[in-house]
Amino acid sequence: MNESVYRVVELIGSSSESWEQAAQNAVREASKTYDDLRVAEVVEMDVLIENGAVIAYRTKLQLSFKHATPAPA
Repeated sequence: MNESVYRVVELIGSSSESWEQAAQNAVREASKTYDDLRVAEVVEMDVLIENGAVIAYRTKLQLSFKHATPAPA
């Protein structure tokens, strides 16, 4: 197995539908910025409540991606 180094970022996705959709939204947006996403760990889930009703689901994720070492000049 090749030795690798990974970086981790923490993101919060939101959705009016579900925690799963909130996680998918976070991963989709992260994939626009970070290459080679590997694992997403759910850290926390919560909901926003307004007038006694749930209006949004939020999922906090720790996303890991392979660290790219710059090539020597």
